[in-house]
Amino acid sequence: MRSTLKFLLALGVAMLLMMAFRSLVFTIYTVGGEGLQPEFLPGDRVMVNRWSYGLRTGSREGLFSYGRVGRQPVERGDIVAFEDPRDSTGTRVLFARCRALPGDTLRHNGRVELVPSLNDCADADYYWVQTLNPHNPIDSRQLGFISEERIIGRVFLVAYSLMPDSSLLHAFRRDRFFLLK
Repeated sequence: MRSTLKFLLALGVAMLLMMAFRSLVFTIYTVGGEGLQPEFLPGDRVMVNRWSYGLRTGSREGLFSYGRVGRQPVERGDIVAFEDPRDSTGTRVLFARCRALPGDTLRHNGRVELVPSLNDCADADYYWVQTLNPHNPIDSRQLGFISEERIIGRVFLVAYSLMPDSSLLHAFRRDRFFLLK
């Protein structure tokens, strides 16, 4: 009886540590679209470093105000994971490459636009993120500027990959295990 209790306690502590690690340090997401092919394929399980730009705390709508612990700027060229601004639940995650930083100017739809920043009295720093898919992009071309508050972290690794709509025995892409990005 005593050894069973010790085992259950150790299992519970291990699960709590795993959940804390996953929510505070690294998270795995599944790439669903073709926006960043050939670098990322549908079915890739990518690891996102939640500390790469500082750990997000609070939110505008929540009890605590938004902030970042250990804030670091997003770099041009980084592949970022961000919450879809159209999803009020914050559960849909998208991936795109950062093309313009706060304060940059860019040409979009024949107009020159300034990427909003806190230095220009905007309510937050914003980024222009873009996929490689010009035909059906779900990125800043469709969503507009992405607020720093929505950015989860930087994608740094393809942990493994499963081909969509394949049986589990044949689904693993052996050439896509632990690819650093």
